[in-house]
Amino acid sequence: MIRNNSIHTFHIPVLGLGYSVDTPIKVSPYGISSVASIVDDEMIERMRKFHSIKSGEEFIPILSNEHDFRSNRITAYLNLMERIINTQFDIIRQQPFEEGTEITRYFDLLPETSLLKREYLRMLDSKDPEEKIWMQGSLRNKMVKGAIDVNIMSKVDKINVDVNGKILEDQYSDASAALRGFANSMLTSSLVLSAGMNPRLYNYLENFKDFYPDENGQLQKKIILKVSDFRSAFIQAKFLAKKGIWVSEFRIESGLNCGGHAFATEGYLLGPILEEFKARKQEMLTDLFALYQSALNTKGIEISHTPALRITVQGGIGTAEEDRFLRDHYQVDATGWGSPFLLVPEVTNVDEQTLKDLTEAKSEDYYVSNSSPLGVLFNNFRKSTAEKQRLERIAQGRPGSPCKKKYLVSNTEFTTQPICTASRQYQNLKIKQLQSMEPRPADFEQQMNAITEKLCLCEGLSTSVLLKNHLLSPRENKAVSICPGPNLAWFSKVYSLDEMVNHIYGKIDLLNKVNRPNMFINELNLYVEHYKKEMEIHARNLNDKKWKYLVKFKEQLLLGIEYYRELIPQLANQNVEYRREMIGQLEGVESWLKGEKCLVLG
Repeated sequence: MIRNNSIHTFHIPVLGLGYSVDTPIKVSPYGISSVASIVDDEMIERMRKFHSIKSGEEFIPILSNEHDFRSNRITAYLNLMERIINTQFDIIRQQPFEEGTEITRYFDLLPETSLLKREYLRMLDSKDPEEKIWMQGSLRNKMVKGAIDVNIMSKVDKINVDVNGKILEDQYSDASAALRGFANSMLTSSLVLSAGMNPRLYNYLENFKDFYPDENGQLQKKIILKVSDFRSAFIQAKFLAKKGIWVSEFRIESGLNCGGHAFATEGYLLGPILEEFKARKQEMLTDLFALYQSALNTKGIEISHTPALRITVQGGIGTAEEDRFLRDHYQVDATGWGSPFLLVPEVTNVDEQTLKDLTEAKSEDYYVSNSSPLGVLFNNFRKSTAEKQRLERIAQGRPGSPCKKKYLVSNTEFTTQPICTASRQYQNLKIKQLQSMEPRPADFEQQMNAITEKLCLCEGLSTSVLLKNHLLSPRENKAVSICPGPNLAWFSKVYSLDEMVNHIYGKIDLLNKVNRPNMFINELNLYVEHYKKEMEIHARNLNDKKWKYLVKFKEQLLLGIEYYRELIPQLANQNVEYRREMIGQLEGVESWLKGEKCLVLG
């Protein structure tokens, strides 16, 4: 078995449904860990065919009328990725240490702080031929591939039916089948669970031995929770620990300064959240291990040592200085860089037109929307072809999308069987209901926009990978949805993998001539904009519950500002002018929050 250890200080998080679906194939051989979504089994099956043919393997399709096809498709694809990566990795490891070879690239990409990188540099400096050969052998033995991690959005968990319309058991729900697909694969990696807690899915984890420690105390498959605050992280981890499932990593993500779905906290900012994780990590470890050890004992498994628990952070990181500060000050184990890699074609699957639109985009082209049928905030891109198509359909009097994949069906307002709020069927029914209201609602246009704003994500977030690899048939919808974080606005070129990695490690600066605020200021501004929108929406009929929510939201923002005011002097890797500018930006936001427009909520 090839080892999966982290030799880089960053990972590439999941990007949509298809943008990073085969990213592990492209970066794992270089020791870089990444995450692939395993939500869309239809697209995954097409990518399995594509990579099977490309790698010279026989492709045997898994048809949708076969038993447990969703789980089996995912298992087959993950095993294929593992074989492809192992082959590539073995080839790289055997290459000579010469200029232009992939093994040289492997070591050149490592951070200067890496012990392996330092050993590599000593090998290059060695003048003794025999010593050089020995050192090269040592380096080859220490090479590791990046992790092939996978992501499931816990809430995307449709209950399925058989060919006769009979409801299938819980184990065949979308999320459970995806989990089983990963659990049955030969990967030794992690499952990233995001979008909150799903008790049914969490309970199902108990059924797979790879999530329990083996006779050596090692976990073949690990759990990573993507979280936005300490409290929810602790609650979820306790729930799992009581079942004998250890959370190996908390992947902290900014509530708004991120890509994909956005889970805005009640005004809690990233800095204070990271501070709480840092201060309470040992307390959390002690409590979790007691629950975990007790649960394992009931299952006949003995464990005496607390397993490792990593803390990582992602969302809005843009410079090497920010990256290094997060790792040093908050003692996080690694960082996640997602959206910037959408501009790296050799790593992610962005079609040519969308890639061009991203490089030409301005800050206002990235916005937090209510486009998702999940009813969760969603980072949208105004220039996407899916957004253009949505507006065209409204103009033509045909709002909504044909619903084919049905991953996000949930609404039973008008139908017995759940339908998707982005579907043409739902939007037509909802619009008719709105138009029939007497008298006409004062906010008629606002309600109409709320109906038609929903976007088909099942197809849109998978289309780009099919377009890029020429897998779409002529009749298929070519409209692309993409969900980059607002941080991407500062990056405006197409980059190579080497350029982006070198930027992350501070070897080059891709934002050298860009006037970009600090990531903490960017997030604060996003939260203030969210706060303003919430005030506008509820201004006419502000009930007690919403009033208390907005008051708490404002209080947390002000506490966050005070925290950053004390933190800024500790930004030792930034100059005085930079720190002074941050203070000024904080004071500007604080002044607005304490101003007349906010007094009603004071």
